[in-house]
This record gives sequence, C-alpha cells and structure tokens, in this order.
Amino acid sequence: MSDGARVTLIVDGNAMSASKGTTVAAALINSGFAMFRSSVSGEARGPVCGMGVCYECRVTIDGVRHQRSCTRTVVEGMRVDTAKADVG
Repeated sequence: MSDGARVTLIVDGNAMSASKGTTVAAALINSGFAMFRSSVSGEARGPVCGMGVCYECRVTIDGVRHQRSCTRTVVEGMRVDTAKADVG
C-alpha cells in the first residue's frame, strides 16, 4: 500500500514517477503502456493474470531480462525496458 510517496524509475530511457509500493506492471499501465513485450510472431503482449502465472508481462529490469513486472515492486532508480526498447 502506498503512503503517498513517489519514486522515479527509468522506463525505456525516460524518467517516470510511480507511487511507492506499486508493482512495475501497475506503474506501466497507469502511465499508458499497453505493450510490455511482443510474441515471437510480433503480437503485443501485456499483463493477463496479474499474479505471476502467465508470464505475459515480462520486461527487463535493471538489465535482467524476462522479469515478471506484476511481481516486482517499483524502487527508486529502477531501470525498466519494455519491448519498445528492443526494437531495432
């Protein structure tokens, strides 16, 4: 639960603010992200279950790939890369 405190994280190279205690998935959704990664055929993927079972919300967190964003809580200075960062 948030006490109103905010943290700053870096998402795809851009600073973003989120409530302390929020999951990475919720922070991304609250900031308008619909696509967290893409399937092998290029389809957009994002959270489905919200509890770490489906693995659809995987992102790179602090350089570690395939982290389930719905099970990780935001912390000050966290670096998150979504599928947008992998394009190119």
